[in-house]
Amino acid sequence: MKKYLPLGSVVSLKKAQDAKFIIIGRSQIADGSKFDYSACLYPQGFMGADKLYAFNNDDVDTLYFIGMQDDQEFAYRKALIEAEEKEVK
Repeated sequence: MKKYLPLGSVVSLKKAQDAKFIIIGRSQIADGSKFDYSACLYPQGFMGADKLYAFNNDDVDTLYFIGMQDDQEFAYRKALIEAEEKEVK
């Protein structure tokens, strides 16, 4: 089963280890491809749509911070995963 990090999580990527990114979206479409996450640079934050980054779980090198998790987050993440599993079948 696919797992998603919560919004607000901060990561570095294998191809950009000197930068940190804060996750602001999940299950994203960019340039016609589907990605697990959209993110912006940390600590700068959102600086415009042209400064967003899309990547997948496999691209994550280091997890520095896990974003907020509460009942709403768990329910949303479960629904997101279930919807994606239906798409695959």
